[in-house]
Amino acid sequence: MCGIVGVLGAHEAAPLLVEALKRLEYRGYDSAGIATVNDGVLDRRRAVGKLVNLSDLLVHAPLAGKSGIGHTRWATHGAASLRNAHPHRAGGVAVVHNGIIENFRELRADLAAKGIGYETDTDTETVALLAQHYRDQGLAPRDAAEQTLARLTGAYALCFLFEGEQDLLIAARRGSPLAIGHGDGEMFVGSDAIALAPMTDRITYLDEGDWAVITRTSVEIRDAQGRLANRPLRVIQIDAAQVDKGGYKHFMAKEIAQQPTVLTEALGHYLTGDTITLPGEGIDFTQVERLTMVACGTAFYACMVAKYWFEQVAGLPVEVDVASEFRYREPPVTPGTTAVFVSQSGETADTLAALRYCKGKAARILAVVNVPESSIARESDLALPIHAGAEIGVASTKAFTCQLATLAILVLHAAHQRGRIDDAARAAHLDALRALPGLMNAALAIETRSSALARKLAEARDILFLGRGAMYPLALEGALKLKEISYIHAEAYASGELKHGPIALVDKVVPVIVMAPRDALFDKTVSNMQEVMARGGKVLLITDAQGVSEAGEGVWETLVMPSVSPFLAPILYAIPAQLLAYHTAVAKGTDVDQPRNLAKSVTVE
Repeated sequence: MCGIVGVLGAHEAAPLLVEALKRLEYRGYDSAGIATVNDGVLDRRRAVGKLVNLSDLLVHAPLAGKSGIGHTRWATHGAASLRNAHPHRAGGVAVVHNGIIENFRELRADLAAKGIGYETDTDTETVALLAQHYRDQGLAPRDAAEQTLARLTGAYALCFLFEGEQDLLIAARRGSPLAIGHGDGEMFVGSDAIALAPMTDRITYLDEGDWAVITRTSVEIRDAQGRLANRPLRVIQIDAAQVDKGGYKHFMAKEIAQQPTVLTEALGHYLTGDTITLPGEGIDFTQVERLTMVACGTAFYACMVAKYWFEQVAGLPVEVDVASEFRYREPPVTPGTTAVFVSQSGETADTLAALRYCKGKAARILAVVNVPESSIARESDLALPIHAGAEIGVASTKAFTCQLATLAILVLHAAHQRGRIDDAARAAHLDALRALPGLMNAALAIETRSSALARKLAEARDILFLGRGAMYPLALEGALKLKEISYIHAEAYASGELKHGPIALVDKVVPVIVMAPRDALFDKTVSNMQEVMARGGKVLLITDAQGVSEAGEGVWETLVMPSVSPFLAPILYAIPAQLLAYHTAVAKGTDVDQPRNLAKSVTVE
């Protein structure tokens, strides 16, 4: 959600800024722009739509200068329009911003009382206007930025560029991530390390409330109290191959296909023989009375699956909450509670806010994240990386299955510590986990069949998903994937709830996708499926060969999956959910990797 880059370089900044912004496209955006300082003169270029529009503009109206800032905007305040695109400028100050300035109306009114007007609908313009106001009072750029930051309420990652200053960037973060990249006689700023990877692998992450004065040879970081802060410099390993399509038409297709490989790597980080090794001191589940799990979107559905696992396998009570609602309920968090926060980016604003609500209340805070250097990871007592690698497609695929695998390992660890499974049972479960990448490879063989079925699904206006037990969250995930990238209305229900209302939606034109591995709930799921078929419903049954043999008669279509243990079925059955969504979107011609209105990393509330 919004991408920020800054360059104090030895070469022309514009090409570097555009290339860095391309690496941030996965965050979601609707306009883009850059600003540079050349021979002391500040200028900018902005365009609505994709980055190619900005690139085309720069061909006809080049922007010189070796110092600059860039931005991809995901609209919050104000429509996606040229006048609302970043960078925003007031006099000799240009600003790029990720987040929401909550008191911008109050600040705007204060500035208006001083005769200072505005030109856009955005909250960000207020930051530039305020900084220029302090410059007009004679303050140096550094002091003007400091005074401006002191008046802002809300969440932000900010980067300031000043006319007349060819060797200065000022960056600040509160609630939104921001990193500083160290080069040789060059310095860089970025929303994340991926943007900076071609330029440097030496990164300093700003902590909450930090602001930094950056030149080509120095960085001075101040904390929220204005004190000098020494933040560590980290060397980040980012394989350039992770952020190209590798011959696939879309990043999503590549990331679906990567799942057997990344899952193997993820398991290798936690499994040694018949034992489970967690980072650091791990966790003693014998001291845990209950779990509270909090997440958003796809990560929330991973938590819902884990709730079934923790309660059935480890005997541990679990509450699952949507992060955006959690802290506003003001739920009581008992001392015996361990809170678990799941986030692909580790920067999800609502999840991070929920984590901070639990600080000092929960006995322990665990994070399941894909970015070990993220805010959620750093603010947790124990962070469990999912080792999925960079995920560029907005619709999560490999991160979801790696989240599930990491949570499954945690469940088995808890179950063994609590005496719910013995050494032999744990070893059997771990053997099944190790076999899962091979089953995923086999499941990917349904792609051709999925593509053919997707062409039929693409004709539908509404689609229903059904599942029972741990397959209910998978049905929810399947519906989410489909509507995210194909824009087809899709809903999911626990199969047993069908007759309590949703069955009214069934008719001969609404496909009903039933996720039903041959498990203990299979017969009940089939009964619910028969209720659909008795009313003329078009059932697409996703099951294994035995399930097709027992229940496939009369269904509209089938997808045959490899047999898998009921415990691990939710991980494997993510594959058909992803493939159907992907190929349906392709059939409809939508923007698969960057669907409309969506952002990969939701860093504003």
